Amino acid sequence: MAGIVAGTRLVSGQSAGNRLRVAVMGLGRGMAHVAGWMKVPGVEVVGLSEVDERRMAEGLKAVAAGGQTLVPRVERDFRRLLEDPGIDVLSIAAPNFWQTPAAVLACAAGKHVYVEKPGSHNGAEAVMLGRAAARWGKQVQLGTQRRSLEAMREGMERLRGGVIGAVRSARCWYDADRGAVSLAGGKPVPGWLDWGMWQGPCPERPYLDGLVHYNWHWRWHYGGGELANNGVHMLDLAMWGMGLKAPERVLCGGGRYHFQDDQETPDTAFLTARFAGATVMLDSSSCHLRKGSDAHALVTFYGDGGAMALSSSGYRIYDEAGKETGRNEPAFSDVPHFQNLADAIREGKPLHAAIETGQRSALVCHLGNVAYRTGGVVDYDAAAGVMKGGPEVQALWGREYRDGWQVRVD
Repeated sequence: MAGIVAGTRLVSGQSAGNRLRVAVMGLGRGMAHVAGWMKVPGVEVVGLSEVDERRMAEGLKAVAAGGQTLVPRVERDFRRLLEDPGIDVLSIAAPNFWQTPAAVLACAAGKHVYVEKPGSHNGAEAVMLGRAAARWGKQVQLGTQRRSLEAMREGMERLRGGVIGAVRSARCWYDADRGAVSLAGGKPVPGWLDWGMWQGPCPERPYLDGLVHYNWHWRWHYGGGELANNGVHMLDLAMWGMGLKAPERVLCGGGRYHFQDDQETPDTAFLTARFAGATVMLDSSSCHLRKGSDAHALVTFYGDGGAMALSSSGYRIYDEAGKETGRNEPAFSDVPHFQNLADAIREGKPLHAAIETGQRSALVCHLGNVAYRTGGVVDYDAAAGVMKGGPEVQALWGREYRDGWQVRVD
């Protein structure tokens, strides 16, 4: 198997009538990709890739139910879809450990990319993914969908316009009520699962019953815990609102407190990212909803003249006394984010979540995980693009790849 590198570029041809032909990789979260893309005018879902044959059948049903008469091509190995010059976009909803390798291959094959958050598994991949988009001149959109919501964009404009005065800090919040996780070894791989292709670029490990399709998030070999799972959404909003780029220092503490089970990542974490002139904090609780707390806004910006709290789809403004003075909170939708990528490809409009920008937020998550695993604090040299620290820290900047899946951008 050849490594993930491209010297030659396969140019995809945009379909007649300015139509975009999209292939979706991963049909868990990817079912929302299928639904979202089918609501964008002039888009066809022409390919589906999935290692679970049960999900593949559901994906085909969803396309038909959406009114598309063309039956998508189906492949376990998404690379077969990249060989099709008629496909314009690869929409990646596979796990974190797949996202950068798949996106690099797609860019090298001449495809534009929509990739779910966080887009990368570690800091090295966060840097690499931005380089890949530039190297092959492709539009690559990170799946931080709130950047395309009109109400959220309006709120950010008002924030930067001084509606609450100078802003020097923001608090992010995430809570959930996840239960205990049990992963059993020694069981056979189910007949519906291609275990080798599911692991893809990860060094081979024995099958664990209960890992697929979601609990890989909580094992360091595959995932980045709640920070990389949902924390990236909130940190991205905070950094967007305050115009922040790279942190100087990231602190992260917490632990596994609620269950003594087979999870490795923390269920309770407190991250503080220090930037020049500003601080962003994230309070994350995976296994307790903390009902009764008044801190359930996704992000709250604190200004000299009040506060702005972001919900899932909009914002509320409060004056210095805590009185609400304005809000805009319409219904949430994924569709504007897919539409934005289509507009960028067809008309050259700016991406709302260009991968270079999105990976700045992902990098804070990766630095937070390194800090958590190595003593609680990591310093970052933004000019050099490197973490400071000894071998234990540096070992977590990147990761090992299975033979043939080494990722690099030449």
